[in-house]
Amino acid sequence: MEHIITKIEVQKRNKNRVNVYVNEDFLFACSAEIIYNYGLKSGEKIDIDKIKSIIEEDNYIKCKNDALHIIEKAYKTQKQIVEKLLIKGYEKSTIDKVILFLKEYNFLDDSKFAEMYVKEKLGSQGRNKIKYSLIQKGLDESIIKEKLQNIDKEKEEDSLEKLGMSKYGQLIKREEDTRKIYKKLGDYLMRRGYPWEDVKSFLNRVLKERS
Repeated sequence: MEHIITKIEVQKRNKNRVNVYVNEDFLFACSAEIIYNYGLKSGEKIDIDKIKSIIEEDNYIKCKNDALHIIEKAYKTQKQIVEKLLIKGYEKSTIDKVILFLKEYNFLDDSKFAEMYVKEKLGSQGRNKIKYSLIQKGLDESIIKEKLQNIDKEKEEDSLEKLGMSKYGQLIKREEDTRKIYKKLGDYLMRRGYPWEDVKSFLNRVLKERS
């Protein structure tokens, strides 16, 4: 049986998509871009393999647009983008093609993401918390190691100092026991991801002035 395109109509709610009718019956919807790329028109014969190819291409375009929309809102890692696209129901093969596109046009760069993330968080977090967050976001271990090695130690210590003094000011208003202050302040700074040796040095210096 021959399959003849009998009508191609633009959707009322989305002018960028069209409905395709074959042998007078609705068969599939796709982006108008696909119709243009394949040169499809009413009265033309179409085979099943071509229909499959059209649908795959349409899924790729939709997946690509969704990925760009995700990145537009906030820069993401490869793992984050893949997870969001999987949730939207795209097949892995389609997502893999989109990831290649994003990398080719520099929309996706895990190294750049890690660099930006470290720079953003260094004012309020230590390297340990930053490292954990980057691991959770699916970044490669070698990238994380490189970016952590490049952290400005002086900036990290300044950050610890500011957060530590702020928290210390809050604690001494309601706590008199130096040992309890030491523990609470130390726990707080450790949760913020600062190395223990730096935290210990800060605690000893600040609480020595108190005694």
